[in-house]
Amino acid sequence: MLSKEVNQVLETLTYREREILKLRYGIGDGYPYTLEQVGLIFGVTRERVRQIEAKAFDKLQDPRRRARLAGFLSQSQLTGLAP
Repeated sequence: MLSKEVNQVLETLTYREREILKLRYGIGDGYPYTLEQVGLIFGVTRERVRQIEAKAFDKLQDPRRRARLAGFLSQSQLTGLAP
């Protein structure tokens, strides 16, 4: 189960952004879905899923959001979120 802090950060994203990240990275059920699979669920192309995922990660780059996630991410993951 996700920590309260991670859930709170994810809640700052739109419903679609949040659900796409959860599906893509197996948050919740432990099974990571492909771009294609997520696209079928949301009725969009895999390219659109990729764009939405990228936008969500852009939002997570906000320093306040990054600070809240720091305890849950490895240094390499934080570097990937760096602006």
